[in-house]
Amino acid sequence: MAEAFNDLILPADKAARYGAVAEEIAAVLDGEPNLTARMATVASMLAATFDSYFWTGFYVVDPDRPRELVVGPYQGTLGCLRIAYGRGVCGAAAESGQTQVVADVHAFPGHIACDSRSASEIVVPVFGKGGELIAVFDVDSAEPAAFDETDAAWLQTILRDTFSV
Repeated sequence: MAEAFNDLILPADKAARYGAVAEEIAAVLDGEPNLTARMATVASMLAATFDSYFWTGFYVVDPDRPRELVVGPYQGTLGCLRIAYGRGVCGAAAESGQTQVVADVHAFPGHIACDSRSASEIVVPVFGKGGELIAVFDVDSAEPAAFDETDAAWLQTILRDTFSV
């Protein structure tokens, strides 16, 4: 199915594009239980779908280090290896359990600049089947204010359907 995605012509409208990629992600992952494979596929497919995404990936809750995230599957330049809860945009999402939409990362208190090109960011908490936080999904853009409520709603839906259901 992944081969079909590579040739798929996606709609220009952002919401319609998210809807199409959500269907493709669900089809590709149908029957795949491995968490790493699921995360890698989501990161890859979303990175390939949106030109404004320059870093797309997961920071996973580290079971050996309480309240710390460790870099997981991603697409893009070198990511930060570890992020404490409450630190930066990813840490804020982990701490609060709420999606963070940041139009200007330079104005975000404690922003962690893993890549100096980052201008805006969205981070969505990822919950497992039991409702526990298992990761955060982080997307950076070199464009200011690249993310909005459409991105937040669709990413929350994709991540819920992929990891919580």
